[in-house]
Amino acid sequence: MKRAITAPPTLAPTALAELKAWLGISTTRDDAELTSLIRTALELCEGFIGTMPLVSGCEEVLPASGDWQSLATVPVKAISGVMAIAKDGTRTALAPTDYDLDIDAEGTGRLRLTRPTSQTRIAVRFTAGMAEGWDTLPDAIQQGLVRWAAYQHRARDNDKAIVGPPTSVAALWRPWRRMRIA
Repeated sequence: MKRAITAPPTLAPTALAELKAWLGISTTRDDAELTSLIRTALELCEGFIGTMPLVSGCEEVLPASGDWQSLATVPVKAISGVMAIAKDGTRTALAPTDYDLDIDAEGTGRLRLTRPTSQTRIAVRFTAGMAEGWDTLPDAIQQGLVRWAAYQHRARDNDKAIVGPPTSVAALWRPWRRMRIA
């Protein structure tokens, strides 16, 4: 699976304000860096909990197949289109009658081709995320994002920074973690 974010989430000004308050920063000099740290924390949060925190536009590339295939990103809100990808990279939109779609109760998006295509790959465009905006994220997710971004800001010159989230962040996010039994 290869995923691209086609429409990143818009961060509410309150996200940056909360991080600056946590760090005790009142100037605007570091706003770009701090916003980047929040975006990085969002990606790391998704990796930890297995769910995209804020709604974003996405695209995943899958093999062209008549078998049901699941998108890796969850929770899927809507699937907006499917395109066949030629070997030279050109894309051709498939008609809605060329595929079946399903989004289950847990937000897993699935699709299958109903008609064969000469291409070996397809691109699926969709929106996914648990909350429409920062202010609608669960408090524990918000607090973990702020703490993780603050930790990264404080550790920016430290070669001994930890790999995963700090224990306090992991404790906030753990109730939201999606686990799958294989």
